[in-house]
Amino acid sequence: MGDSRRNSPTPPASRSRLLSGRAATIPERLPSAPGFWRSPVRGVRFTAVLGLVLLVGITLLFVTGLLSYAAYNPDLNPVNDKTPAKGLLGFYLFAWPTGPHWLYRLTQGLHVTVGIALVPVLLAKLWSVVPRLFTLPPVRSLGHALERISLLLLVGGALFQFLTGLLNIQLEYLFPGSFYPLHFYGAWVFFAAFLAHAGLRVPQSVRVLRSGGLRGKVQGDRLEAPAPAAPTLSRRGALAMVGAGSAVLLITSAGRSFDGPLRRLAVLTPHGAAEPGSGPNAFQINKTASAVGVTTADTGEGWWLTVSGPAGDLRFNREQLLAMEQHSAALPIACVEGWSTSDQWWRGVRLRDLAALAGYPDRPPGVLVESVQRSGPFRRAALRDNQVRDPRSLLAMQVNGEELSPDHGYPARIIVPAAPGVLNTKWVTRLTFGEL
Repeated sequence: MGDSRRNSPTPPASRSRLLSGRAATIPERLPSAPGFWRSPVRGVRFTAVLGLVLLVGITLLFVTGLLSYAAYNPDLNPVNDKTPAKGLLGFYLFAWPTGPHWLYRLTQGLHVTVGIALVPVLLAKLWSVVPRLFTLPPVRSLGHALERISLLLLVGGALFQFLTGLLNIQLEYLFPGSFYPLHFYGAWVFFAAFLAHAGLRVPQSVRVLRSGGLRGKVQGDRLEAPAPAAPTLSRRGALAMVGAGSAVLLITSAGRSFDGPLRRLAVLTPHGAAEPGSGPNAFQINKTASAVGVTTADTGEGWWLTVSGPAGDLRFNREQLLAMEQHSAALPIACVEGWSTSDQWWRGVRLRDLAALAGYPDRPPGVLVESVQRSGPFRRAALRDNQVRDPRSLLAMQVNGEELSPDHGYPARIIVPAAPGVLNTKWVTRLTFGEL
């Protein structure tokens, strides 16, 4: 954030001699030269406004990111947790609830949408302070060296988190390794540096803005150009441009969390095209059956569901499952990439009824769900006991009054209120009830 140290102003004549003296040793074409950066927009007031916006926005991103991590029930079973050796960083304070049923749709929609909208603010903030990265000498003392290291972690962490997040939203996994541990560990490194930086700079930023908003001079403004060029845009105008950029990104990305016309405007998301197919199954999907190698040989007449527990291994075909008592629930699908559907009407067998058949008639425990999908990080997933007990948690075989399509998980899939989409396993072949 902007530096508002109140040093004595340098007289014009002394400043001129100072600049000419530096110019004799540093060519003006180099970014370390005082006259290289000439934008009149830069200044601690401009940077302070951007910094305070990022303070609120990034705090929201961190909190909703932790909630997304909690929604995966990482302490329940290793199959759910993709962040090995996390130690104390993986603290877990509560069991993820099943209500309200739109909870994950809200928290992850905020996480992704706010993150996208903050991109212009982050880039403007980095632009506003970039001259400080080239000041000479690069290190003046041990304290200054530590400050520079913290800034390196802050800037590098911000770029890493935003870049990997945006690539994940676009389903472009160009980074090495799995997204989950990269984003998880990167978040902690970045947020630690962010907190340290905010603790140092927020009080100064508030004092700067209270002293006169965006107008006027600040004594000892180390971000202001010593020899600024003629202004073509005011600082208010520059902030308006940043705000307009954020608004455009908001409009063209937030629609995937809503229905209606706004959904058709979400052209910057990977799911901005028309909804798949038509009819009751025409709502958003992430991966198709063909994309993960699921064929009719896996889900046709030879398909069986195995339910395991104290009662042993019980096997049911689809006709036997349809003959059981059927229940309905209106639930959305919400994905970690930030998109979600509205409530769809699902119909099938309650998980707690299947738990009773498995030997848990009174208080069902958690369940390990397995798919016929042969590969992928979430072909196996664990659900908590409170999720199994919720009467809206179903092994669904129909949606919106029609059979599930192959891409929506035919012959049977899990649907649980408030759970991330990847825990609503498709093409289910086995349910193992018990302590996980």
